[in-house]
Amino acid sequence: MGQGPLTGLRVVEMAGIGPGPFCAMMLADHGADVLRVERPGQSWPLPIGPRIDPLNRGRAVVTLDLRTDADRDALFRLTDRADALIEGFRPGVMEKLGFGPEALLARNPRLVYGRMTGWGQDGPLARMAGHDLNYAGLTGAIAAMGPADRPPPPPLNLVADFGGGAMMLAFGMLAALLEARSSGRGQVVDAAMVDGTSLLMTMFHGLRAVGGWSERRNDNLLDGGAPFYACYETADGAHLSVCPIEPPFFAALLDRLGLTGDPEFQAQYDRGTWPRMRERLAAIFRGRTRHAWAEHFAGSDACVAPVLTIPEAPAHPQAHDRGGFVERGGILQPQAAPRLSRTPATAGGPPREIGRDEALSAWDA
Repeated sequence: MGQGPLTGLRVVEMAGIGPGPFCAMMLADHGADVLRVERPGQSWPLPIGPRIDPLNRGRAVVTLDLRTDADRDALFRLTDRADALIEGFRPGVMEKLGFGPEALLARNPRLVYGRMTGWGQDGPLARMAGHDLNYAGLTGAIAAMGPADRPPPPPLNLVADFGGGAMMLAFGMLAALLEARSSGRGQVVDAAMVDGTSLLMTMFHGLRAVGGWSERRNDNLLDGGAPFYACYETADGAHLSVCPIEPPFFAALLDRLGLTGDPEFQAQYDRGTWPRMRERLAAIFRGRTRHAWAEHFAGSDACVAPVLTIPEAPAHPQAHDRGGFVERGGILQPQAAPRLSRTPATAGGPPREIGRDEALSAWDA
């Protein structure tokens, strides 16, 4: 158990993959006592095992066979003492097991019951299988990303799994837990990735409503259509992110590139100038290595930064100086976020397996 702002909060996590564990990790990083419940022989489709997966850090793990009376009773006793529960099964699975919200809230009225699904607890797709790309695809987010002349690329599983799913579930559970302090009553948090990802798209619905967003990919200000919001290849085959959207920052870019006063760069927001502007910038950035450009733009407001690979990111001075990465169990991984000044969060160690009796005695205290 950690020492962050959620110290004293007890959470039962029904083991799964992806957004459920990410939500549980965030709670554990901030001090919650999260107990991960796995079933015997549970299979894992990912190439990293659950005992070393950083998403499972900072919590104890107990294996319970819910086909046995002793282990079913153990789970009931744990949820009776818990403040919250996280589950990421299809709708109806927990009810079939006898641990649905109605059953658990009858025993523990203050329990916050967090449910993580792709489609939500109801609707015509609720019981269908799916993954991050499916859920994000239904929201308009995927259709808005990528080059215009090829299918949209999968944006890893950051959009629906972690952004629209796990973080929304964490926020909803903390909101419900805060409310339960005054009411003494828990409730169900229905976190659907389609809902959360749709919410992430709020700004783009607003832009579209006023004619500020084209349905054609790679044709808008924030989707790579603008030459001043794009990535460019450098002489060594690496890339730079270049995004001086505001005129003062664009002026800083032009100054560093020696383009101040160049007639082809005077009308920043004139779409007719964008193709030629992009050609010029691409040719210029191919003239030096990524490192050389990073040094050239150091200290400026031109909004230019190197595009780093996953292994390069921890070594960057910004990450290094802020302690942005830590080693736990032999794996270098991101430190907990966000940062609190008085009760800071911290990434916990690898998951620790305990027995049923140890789990019960820890929470019976």
